Amino acid sequence: MAKPNTATLDWLKSIQGDLATTTLNNLDGLLPWYRDMPASRRSAVGLVAQAGISSFVAWYNDPKSQPWVAADVFSTAPRELLRSISLQETLQLIRVVVQVVEDRVVEHDETLREAVLLYSREIAFSAADVYAKAAEARGLWDARLEALVVDSILSGENEEELASRIAALGWRARGSVAVLVGNTKEEVDQESLRRAVRRHNADILIGVHGNRLIAVLGHLSSTASESGSTENNFLKLARQLDDHFGVGALVLGPEVASVTEAHRSAKAALAAFAVVKAWSKAPRPIAADDLLAERALAGDMLAKTTLIHRIYRPLAAASSELLETLACYLETGRSLEATARELFVHPNTVRYRLKRISEIIGWDATGPREAFILQVAMVLGSMSETDSRKRR
Repeated sequence: MAKPNTATLDWLKSIQGDLATTTLNNLDGLLPWYRDMPASRRSAVGLVAQAGISSFVAWYNDPKSQPWVAADVFSTAPRELLRSISLQETLQLIRVVVQVVEDRVVEHDETLREAVLLYSREIAFSAADVYAKAAEARGLWDARLEALVVDSILSGENEEELASRIAALGWRARGSVAVLVGNTKEEVDQESLRRAVRRHNADILIGVHGNRLIAVLGHLSSTASESGSTENNFLKLARQLDDHFGVGALVLGPEVASVTEAHRSAKAALAAFAVVKAWSKAPRPIAADDLLAERALAGDMLAKTTLIHRIYRPLAAASSELLETLACYLETGRSLEATARELFVHPNTVRYRLKRISEIIGWDATGPREAFILQVAMVLGSMSETDSRKRR
């Protein structure tokens, strides 16, 4: 562009105020979103528009200078302006400003048309750069906040602050929650994992801890239980996400009512993940509660308490005969005849009692895997009864 004319430059400086007034009137008449803004926001947008006009005059005086220095232009407005006005709205604002400047200055001097066109191009690119940098900063902040939230869930700390931090991440789930733990792949494609979860009407928080990938899964609504239990839905979702985890075990923690209680699911999932290798035929994915026996043997107090309350106590409350039959059946190697001889009853009586036991606790003592779980529960229950008698 040719060297600026001094007289034209002086004239541009003299009409800056008129250009700003005309721009604000046009913004109010042409942009509905501007009219609907609170007065404070409209004032901030007006300051940005005026800064843009001043920037054009400065650029006309020295075309080699940066035409739209974002830090200077947006420093006249509050920081939240970037978050309240989209890039599309900013480009509409630029279009109005440039149109006002072009209509007024080209009428005075036709040679200014080229300057306006060049400036409008540079101003649009600079605005896009502002929003790109803001989006990048927001993405980095979100990633750090998400890592902090997952850490808090795993540790069970800062529970009172968890709700506000999760809300800041845009967590949309309002239903039940479960934590999924597995190994990472060499490269974790987090966006692909998020898309897969969203396709199944769920939300996710992701954390990478060493070689472990932690996924906090939440149903978007409680209606997920209409087609079955929500726990079954979590297992179905875990199967759909299998490919996003590395080789090895994939463990799903128990369902909890909300994300603020997710630390309980995470604790169980991590405890199960630590012992899953003890079961060579463990399915993938596997529920943490399917490894209660291994967890209890490893010293997990939650697993011990769960086994006692789900198995030993219900049987003791139902009938001492059932408790005695189960103990004898397990001690004799799951032999109906040997159990019948020990108890001086008919084998059919043993069969009936085993059926009643299964109805009460939900575990079938005739299967090898479930028999192992029941045997651990019986030992723990007997030990707890002994401890109680000693305390008394």
